[in-house]
Amino acid sequence: MWFNPIMRTLLRSPLHSLVSKDMMLMTYTGRKSGKSYTTPMSYLTIEGSLYTISTRERTWWRNLRGGAEVELRLQGQDVPAWAESIEDQAEVAQLLEKIFVADPRMASYMDVRISPEGNPNSEDVVRLAQEKVVVSTILK
Repeated sequence: MWFNPIMRTLLRSPLHSLVSKDMMLMTYTGRKSGKSYTTPMSYLTIEGSLYTISTRERTWWRNLRGGAEVELRLQGQDVPAWAESIEDQAEVAQLLEKIFVADPRMASYMDVRISPEGNPNSEDVVRLAQEKVVVSTILK
């Protein structure tokens, strides 16, 4: 994406606090190429885990199948972590629900209706789980 180089530079700079509340850099190794890649991504922290949502069409998350060691640039610090892509639609739907309860703005951004009680619409979540994967990351 055109803004990735800008976000990489900003997240590594002293000005990172402008975006690092919900944006981070993840550095991972390509499974086939063995090359190192650094990708900016949004995240949400719930119960000590960081969650990122990606579309199934993208390919970067495939490098995290089965779990992989990664390095994060998180709020101005380099932090080792373990990340794993979650593709199973039922598990993705459960995680999306959890994410949307924690951050209803994200649900709105992804066209998921929220009930007055704060619960995401199940049909919307199931539909979205067909299009998305979730990456779960735990700090070491």
